Amino acid sequence: MNGMDEMDRVFEKVSGYFSLLAEPTRLKILHALCDGEKPVGTVVETVGSSQTNVSRHLTAMYRAGVLSRRKEANLVFYAIEDESVIELCRTVCVQVASRLEDNALPASMVDRFMPQATPAPRRRSR
Repeated sequence: MNGMDEMDRVFEKVSGYFSLLAEPTRLKILHALCDGEKPVGTVVETVGSSQTNVSRHLTAMYRAGVLSRRKEANLVFYAIEDESVIELCRTVCVQVASRLEDNALPASMVDRFMPQATPAPRRRSR
């Protein structure tokens, strides 16, 4: 393959990645999962959509490698697998929110977009 064929493959993958994120319900799901793993029922309540709709979106994001999934008894839990997607979404959400002139959001609201996980404290070496 030549260089342009490789670039075409990359662009196709990037396009697929952005199309995955081009659905508001999926962004709501990511926002709901930013602070950690949750069972499907909790995600459904947070997002405010039907179980069927949320499950369809969760499955699509799981198959794309954005989310991880585990089963415990009869519950299914989802978590963010690809942290870079949160960084990307947060950057775009903050940028878009800052440009809303008609309903400018206060900084405290903007900071709530895709909250960044608090890093674990570092252990001091002796």
